[in-house]
Amino acid sequence: MDRVNEYRTIIQRVMADYYQLYSRSRNPDLETLLLCDGSQDQYLLMRLGWDGDRRVNRNVIHLRLRDGKVWVEEDWTEQGVATDLLAAGVEREAIVLGFQPPHVREFTEFAAV
Repeated sequence: MDRVNEYRTIIQRVMADYYQLYSRSRNPDLETLLLCDGSQDQYLLMRLGWDGDRRVNRNVIHLRLRDGKVWVEEDWTEQGVATDLLAAGVEREAIVLGFQPPHVREFTEFAAV
């Protein structure tokens, strides 16, 4: 299996784990949605519903495969989804923190582009 296919599999597994975690919400009015588009290589975990009188429509994690690397476009998890990607076998050099400005990425422990 080539690296990109391996990354797809890892992303889907990591996202499924987060889906299970966020689905245990104590608020029955909040849904957890997992959207995986393998043809466009876009992966999204979001929360949707109501928290009292407040509407919730929030991306928790947005990952995508771009140029053979895993781009973390949005990450509101506690420990950071990049940590889970590393533990699952994605190399540090293949993870880009896309939510960071380009001039900051070079100072992270991950790929700049």
